[in-house]
Amino acid sequence: MASHERQVTLLALASPLPALLVALGLLWTGGYAPRMQWTLTVLLVALWLVLAFALRDRVVRPLQTLSNMLAAVREQDYSLRGRRASTEDALGLAMLEMNSLMDELRERRLGALEATALLQRVMAEIDVAVFAFDDAGALRVVNASGERLLGQPSERLLGRRAEEVGLEECLSGDAPRVVELALAGQRGRWEVRRGGFRQGGRPHRFVVLADVSRALRDEERKAWQRLIRVLGHEINNSITPIKSLAEQFQESLRRGPPDEAMRADMQSGLGVIATRSEGLTRFLASYTRLAKLPAPRLASIAVGAWVTRVAQLETRLPVEVRPGPDVVLLADGDQLDQLLINLVRNAVDAALETGGGVRVTWRRDGARFELVVQDDGPGLPHTTNLFVPFFTTKPGGTGIGLVLSQQIAEAHGGSVALVDRTEGRGCEARLVLSC
Repeated sequence: MASHERQVTLLALASPLPALLVALGLLWTGGYAPRMQWTLTVLLVALWLVLAFALRDRVVRPLQTLSNMLAAVREQDYSLRGRRASTEDALGLAMLEMNSLMDELRERRLGALEATALLQRVMAEIDVAVFAFDDAGALRVVNASGERLLGQPSERLLGRRAEEVGLEECLSGDAPRVVELALAGQRGRWEVRRGGFRQGGRPHRFVVLADVSRALRDEERKAWQRLIRVLGHEINNSITPIKSLAEQFQESLRRGPPDEAMRADMQSGLGVIATRSEGLTRFLASYTRLAKLPAPRLASIAVGAWVTRVAQLETRLPVEVRPGPDVVLLADGDQLDQLLINLVRNAVDAALETGGGVRVTWRRDGARFELVVQDDGPGLPHTTNLFVPFFTTKPGGTGIGLVLSQQIAEAHGGSVALVDRTEGRGCEARLVLSC
């Protein structure tokens, strides 16, 4: 089959050929002088060839330009541009669209290069180790933190299997989770996160390791400091009067046998010692209760019946239940009862100070369930200490209700928050769970 360029050339030569033959026939049969005949023949044939090949070039050259531009696109070179781009004719429109395509591809490539450079910069600077493994388990990507973690440069790590670099445990099991690893001679605790992606049509897995040893140590130290501060405060409150009374009794006994007045004083003092000892025992029992919250035993709970039942337990003040949608939760009924009792009791305590009311309602947003306990009390004091164990602003309060409620919510994958109301006086306790 003849090529496209040959077909165009033959058509360019054949199109004016009938007219040329007619003109030459008339020229040679018209009785003209031989010199004129040869001159005009040469001129007509030359003009025929020039116009035919010019026509060929006007058809073939733009196609060659388009071909070169497409080849440049394949090579990711977007600098070429076609001339005579306009909307006046089909060829100009094709050149215009091709130039626009080259500009668009150039902008996208520039954006991709900038994004890649940013990603590489971020991966080099972040303080987490990132590894990527192919479907055969060979390491294909590692960042600077990963090199420091494994104690080797990427040139020696790439291509090695996960078990060879000590990361096989990170490719299986639950994620995210905290694991203890010994890497490059150092042992620490790491949070493991995993994900998947495809590159070159092949599945890959990436592993992200974040060092939580220091953060956990800091949190543990802060927790111990808070625990010691609270325990020290409460124990001192109980030990100080016990010590003072014991010293008074010793001093009285050194002065001689006790008389009736002294016996009465000692009896009263022993009562104080017993009371403070009992209070200290209750305090330690409360701490034990917080530390030994059992795992929830899940069952179906109808929210409407649950809220109504708990609201009816409060006798000091009528609790208004504003029904929401029909929702069934999968949760531990006893623990949720304790949680809601604490929230309603706190709301009633606040409402009694101002003579206001308490309302309970709930709503659902997809898989998100939110219950709101609203009161008309004075609002929230010391909001930074609300969930500190044994912190309380109520006389005779234990300071464990909100902490226990928070633990119950977190054990169910949810949360508890207290915020001041925006439309009036009082506050709202918000319980968020999955349904």
